Amino acid sequence: MILAGGLGTRISEETLVKPKPLIEIGGMPILWHIMKIYSHYNINDFVICCGYKGNKIKEYFEQNKDESWEVKCVDTGLKTMTGGRLKRIKKYIDGNTFCFTYGDTVNDLNIKKLIEFHNNNKIIATVTACHPPEKYGVLKLQKEQVVDFQEKPVREGDWVNGGFFVLEPKVFDYIKDDDTVWEKEPMKKLSKCNQLNAYKHTGFYQSMDTLSDKRILEKMWKEKNAPWKVWK
Repeated sequence: MILAGGLGTRISEETLVKPKPLIEIGGMPILWHIMKIYSHYNINDFVICCGYKGNKIKEYFEQNKDESWEVKCVDTGLKTMTGGRLKRIKKYIDGNTFCFTYGDTVNDLNIKKLIEFHNNNKIIATVTACHPPEKYGVLKLQKEQVVDFQEKPVREGDWVNGGFFVLEPKVFDYIKDDDTVWEKEPMKKLSKCNQLNAYKHTGFYQSMDTLSDKRILEKMWKEKNAPWKVWK
């Protein structure tokens, strides 16, 4: 299940004409890159939660059938929040454990190991925890003197929600309605009742929130240095 319905206002230079998940990296939508990661681990059945310009996502999959994927594009509403979009696709889950992620984030996560971790812990929800990349160069100072400088280092002391969840159907009980933000009430409630675990991923992680982020990913792809390209 992939969230693909937001407005993408922080990258409006591109989203005025297309939904954020269709913004291209190396000539292919970032949504395609995410699905290729899952497909590498033999996960080929996708539910795309559409909203803003969702018709363009549907058109994309109608016109591009090169991959052996089963894709359902579901209109989950224009203003529905992340938790509400998740709840709206409940009927497509059919009582099974399922993966859930955002339509704008890539990494080199081993999804097979993530799922094994989730199943071994017998818990309702597992989130992938990642070290966030620093957006600015970091100075190390001794008084006024710069003694070291690192250009956009990884913040190894911090962990953030890197997307790429594994969830049990019980999770829908924690979501009230369309106004529910998944990252607020549901995740907080799950953590308080010890039903949310973190799978620590120390490898590559990058979300595409801004045009600058897109350029970073595009540069990596062009230089054939794209860590998220785990497929052949």
